Amino acid sequence: MSTIFKKTALVGKHNSTSVSSNMLRLADFLRQRGHAVVLSTHATEFCRMTDLPCSPLTQIAGEIDLAIVMGGDGTMLNIARDLVDHGVPMIGVNQGRLGFLADVSVDTMFTTLDEMLDGDYLAEERIMLSCALERASDLKFHTYAFNDAVVSKSTMGRLIEFEVYIDNKFVYSQRADGLVVASPTGSTAYALSAGGPILHPTLEAFVLAPICPHTLSARPIAINSRSEVEINLIHADDARVHFDGQQHQDMQVGDRVIIQRARKTVRLLQPSGHNYYDTLRQKLHWGEKL
Repeated sequence: MSTIFKKTALVGKHNSTSVSSNMLRLADFLRQRGHAVVLSTHATEFCRMTDLPCSPLTQIAGEIDLAIVMGGDGTMLNIARDLVDHGVPMIGVNQGRLGFLADVSVDTMFTTLDEMLDGDYLAEERIMLSCALERASDLKFHTYAFNDAVVSKSTMGRLIEFEVYIDNKFVYSQRADGLVVASPTGSTAYALSAGGPILHPTLEAFVLAPICPHTLSARPIAINSRSEVEINLIHADDARVHFDGQQHQDMQVGDRVIIQRARKTVRLLQPSGHNYYDTLRQKLHWGEKL
């Protein structure tokens, strides 16, 4: 049996019994194929696979050849941040709602994975965002984002005011609920709801989409992904910056959020018949007649 990916990590969505059950089956399937299987620590708590090695994903990222992620798109976003520095490819098995990133169906996962693990797959390199929060010229926080970084109002209902710079050039000052800076992958997430365009996931671009701007003239803009985006908080009673909707930091007036393209990309493996435009039609009902 072919073992292109000799050592595979299984990662599952936290607190999901259905994922745990399927991971047990998937682990047996992989071992029968001759793959060495290791579990991320949080998955082991639910799968009870005492006979399999178990380690934090960040510790084994440099040792594995592949990560198979069971869950939904949110799980994929989380794991992508852990793996981006190591270049480990990811396959997503969808047990969530949308399945934009986790596009292998759990109903056909064994047939599909059998083909993919034998080398019959498509590989896409996806851009990640490198995001920094600076306060008084000091780095307060740094992380990666696969979908987006969002500067927005927090618990208070009032607008915030911010300035945007691209490559140190002033773009605009705006009063709004916030601003979404999205990767091509994230263009179909929050940025889309804010009126932004759909970008093909392999484009070298970012999207800047205002959230409920207090003006009639604000429009989303797509920029080169080699650009640096800077958001300066000018006025706010309460503001926060979110990363993929999973991490956040409170902001103070004068704080700066710096967003750049990460040095490395995320490598997603998809079934050989994958068609992005099919995904748009099936998941977002794109192009359907009224």
